[in-house]
Amino acid sequence: MENNRFSRLNQYRSMWVLVFFDLPTETKTDRRRATKFRKNLLDDGFSMFQFSIYMRFCASRENAEVHTKRVKRGLPEYGKVGVMQITDKQFGMMQLFHGQKPAALEAPSQQLELF
Repeated sequence: MENNRFSRLNQYRSMWVLVFFDLPTETKTDRRRATKFRKNLLDDGFSMFQFSIYMRFCASRENAEVHTKRVKRGLPEYGKVGVMQITDKQFGMMQLFHGQKPAALEAPSQQLELF
């Protein structure tokens, strides 16, 4: 029987990477840059949580760092971008509401990772 403390995907070792951003969209060029940034996030396995918040599950802190570095490499010239890493345990404590009714948190999709 495997001890949960040493489980490869335990809730304290696995991470979520959240990307928050506020990008300018006044000009056609600004909109193109913002669209490219969102597309890069999607191509890297992030899912939209809200329009300017994307999230990605990572099996380890090391894997979370890889994806954080990719976000940094694709930063647009203007705007504000924040990246936060939290454990799966912390993510599971999030309370979501639609209007004033509690909403169920969607289960993350399982992603195949090749090393």
